[in-house]
This record gives sequence, C-alpha cells and structure tokens, in this order.
Amino acid sequence: MNRDAQTLTDEFDLDPSPPIRFDAVLQLHTSLGPQGFLLLMAVVGVISFSAGVAFIMVGAWPVFGFLGLDVVLVYVAFKFNYRDARRYETVRLTDNKLIVERVSPTGRRQKWSFQTYWLKADLEDPPTPESALMLRSHGKVLEIGSFLAPHEKQDLASALRHELGKLQRDPLPQ
Repeated sequence: MNRDAQTLTDEFDLDPSPPIRFDAVLQLHTSLGPQGFLLLMAVVGVISFSAGVAFIMVGAWPVFGFLGLDVVLVYVAFKFNYRDARRYETVRLTDNKLIVERVSPTGRRQKWSFQTYWLKADLEDPPTPESALMLRSHGKVLEIGSFLAPHEKQDLASALRHELGKLQRDPLPQ
C-alpha cells in the first residue's frame, strides 16, 4: 500500500474487511493426547511382551510375533486417527457472506462462499449420527461438520440460524 493510501485509510478510519458476526473452527476429537498415547503404547507393549515371554516359555514361540503385531496395529490405528484429526473446517459469517473453508489432513484447502440473505442451514430434528448439516442457497448445497456428534451439529445449526436470522431481518446493520 502506498503512503497516500495508508494516510487516507488512517485519516478516515476505513476498514476494508466487514465485521465478523460468527466464527467457528470445527475439528475432530482425538482419542488421546500425546502423553496418554505414549502411556497406552507402553502398557500395551509391556503386557504383550510379558504374555509373549510366557508363551515362549511353554513352547508356543510363534505367538510372540503375533503379540508384537498387535502392538504395531494399535500404534498404526492411533497414528491414522491423529492424521485424520488434522482435518478441520472454519465457518465465518460477515454481514454479506458466509465463508466455509475445509482443510484436509494433507493441508489441501477448499473454500466456499454463500450470500447470507438467502442462506439456509438445514438439519433434521432431532439429529441422528447420520444427519447432515447442509448449507443451501441458490442451488448450491454444502455439508459441513460431517464429523461432529449429533448434539454438536444441533448447536452449530442453532447458532448459524440465529445469526442468519438477525442478518436477514436487518440486512443493513447499523
């Protein structure tokens, strides 16, 4: 920005970005934190190793390998869970648009924008685990929060409906 434009912005207190009315980050819940994961893996490892030694002592040595495989499978399952937990969605509502940004576990970003006046947030009542929270406007449909629990979807839908209702009743807030 050049100096004259900066002076003009400062002088008249022009803010190019509209105020944010609603801002939410939707994330998956992880099963355990890092310390809990290390503790779990230590306990599973010790139990499997102890049981494996007992099987070796009675002559069933191939069982030891299968118990080691169990530890590896538990480790891999949790690592996949943690990888999937890096996925999140942001929902940001301003006076004239709702912006949804989805970030995949690999960091790939997708963005959608909806005009707020015609936007509807649909969720069946009462929600079930299979219920989808859908944003609908002018033929565009987007599911958000597919990984949320039913009560979380309900809370999100209620908050969005409330904020959208305020904007739709008074499209030009003072």
